[in-house]
Amino acid sequence: MGTSPNVTWYKGRLSRQQRWHALGATGATVWLTGLPASGKSTLAAALEERLVAMGRWAYLLDGDNLRHGISSDLGFSADDRKTQICRVGEIAALFADAGAVAIAALVSPFHAERCSVRERHERHGLDFIEVYLDTRLETCAARDPKGLYARARAGEIQNLTGIDDPYEPPTRPDLRVTEDMTVDAAVEAVLALLPTNQKGTPT
Repeated sequence: MGTSPNVTWYKGRLSRQQRWHALGATGATVWLTGLPASGKSTLAAALEERLVAMGRWAYLLDGDNLRHGISSDLGFSADDRKTQICRVGEIAALFADAGAVAIAALVSPFHAERCSVRERHERHGLDFIEVYLDTRLETCAARDPKGLYARARAGEIQNLTGIDDPYEPPTRPDLRVTEDMTVDAAVEAVLALLPTNQKGTPT
């Protein structure tokens, strides 16, 4: 994502370390990627609930929810999907910088854009955890909670990832969640990868 012309970054009076220490927080981004109906939103919601119950600031950035507002101008072309990934990546980085655990749950089908989001986080010293929900297409289609696969196969909608749009699986995700893992087990696996809070609160 580029920069608007004639603007200068304004540096506030608080450093990240001062903010995190005062709040007893450590920010990070957990990025959940996978086919539609692979279980991203379910895992993301369970992770958010668990983190908040433990006293950590966490916020779920669900791809569909963001399309009701900040990304309501986007469709599902390749270019619009790339823009969506970049936008969510920028928002997640801001949350993480503020000390929250940003939980991004969106298909994000393109490898290059996911790598770009990771590089943006790493360049600014922020933890980025990519979680790949490795759920078979057949399983996703059988679940089909939104009816997307049935509608795509009936020709009612186009550009559905896995049917007439490609999905590029992560080559080296930080965590691979398989179909045989329970939601609780997947949450525990993500928690094990998160950094501890500034004041030593366990994750």
